Amino acid sequence: MTDRTAEQAAEPPIRLLVADDHPVVRDGLSSMFASAPGFEVVGEAADGAAAVRLAKELQPDVILMDLRMPGMDGLTAITELARVGVTSRVLVLTTYDTDTHVLPAIEAGATGYLLKDSPREDLLRGARAAARGESVLSPSVAARLMNRIRTPAPQLLSHRELKVLELVAAGNTNREAAALLFITEATVKSHLLNIYAKLGVNDRAAAVTEAFNRGLLIPRAPERS
Repeated sequence: MTDRTAEQAAEPPIRLLVADDHPVVRDGLSSMFASAPGFEVVGEAADGAAAVRLAKELQPDVILMDLRMPGMDGLTAITELARVGVTSRVLVLTTYDTDTHVLPAIEAGATGYLLKDSPREDLLRGARAAARGESVLSPSVAARLMNRIRTPAPQLLSHRELKVLELVAAGNTNREAAALLFITEATVKSHLLNIYAKLGVNDRAAAVTEAFNRGLLIPRAPERS
C-alpha cells in the first residue's frame, strides 16, 4: 500500500450523489466511484428535482451533476441548491462544452466542469479536488474560458437589438415587445430585420437559436414560486 493510498484509507470517504437521467451512465458512474478508494456513493437522482431533494436530505460532499435532464435541468438544480443553502460541491459532468452551457453553470455556483468522456483518473481526481473546494475544469473548457477572457466578443448586436431579441426569446410578440420597450411595432420589425441580417438567418426562431449558440443570449433558470 502506497503512502497516498494509506492516507486515503485513513480519511473519511468522499460522499457522492450522482445525478444523471440516463440509467446506464448513472450506473456506470456510481460503479466506477464506488469501486475507487476514498469514495462512497450515497445516492442517485434521475433529474434535478430529485438531486436537490436528496442533496438536502443526504448532505453529500460532492454532487456529480448532468446538465440536460427532464423536468428540472442541471443548471436550475445548481441554482436551487445555492438558494436553499446546500453546501455540497457541484461537479458538472456533461457532454457539452459550449459557452451557453459552461458559463451559466459556473456562474450558478458549480465548483467544476468536466466532460463525461474524460479519462477515469481525471474524473476521480476532479471529484477529489471538488471535495476540497478547488476549481476543476476540463482542458477544452479551460481553453474556452481563457479565450473568452483574452478575446472579448465583438458587439455583434446593438443594445436595443439585443433587448428586442431577449423579449422575442421570452415569447413576446412584436406588439408586446414594442409596448415593453416603448417603441413602435414597426421599429421592432426593423430591429428584427437587422438582427436576421447580422446573424445570417431568416426568421425569429432561427435568430433566437443562433443567438444562444453564439452566447449572445444566456438560458435563464425558470422562476420558482
